[in-house]
Amino acid sequence: MSLEEKINADIKQAMFAKDKAKLDALRAVKAAVLLVKTSKPQGQEITAEEEIQTLQRLVKQRKEASLTYKEQNREDLYNDEVFQLEVIEKYLPKQLSEEEIREALKTIISELGATSPKDMGKVMQSAQKTFAGQADNKLVSQIVKELLG
Repeated sequence: MSLEEKINADIKQAMFAKDKAKLDALRAVKAAVLLVKTSKPQGQEITAEEEIQTLQRLVKQRKEASLTYKEQNREDLYNDEVFQLEVIEKYLPKQLSEEEIREALKTIISELGATSPKDMGKVMQSAQKTFAGQADNKLVSQIVKELLG
């Protein structure tokens, strides 16, 4: 079952359950996926990697918005954003822990023979292929800097 089919099925369930908050979140996800899909040349399908990137972008937007609302003491809007964030994260692959990322990066660094911060580009390129949607690139970059620095 594709991501789009899962979302459509969950939209139907939310409609039957009259769960407006979940329905709104799912419709936002569907709209973002459709936007990416329609931006591609006709006949070309959206890849799973592009779907994951789209969802990660939505998660990042929700996190930033929720932090802004929290700083401005807007609990109602903060709670809405956090709920949408939780709904979106259900469609993402399981995220690796910091320790799992660190161990995998040590392996990548030793395989590439990276020894200095100058090798960070090679390490990051390999790490992005390895983690593909399972780790936040910001965290990966931070850990690589620690390990190479």
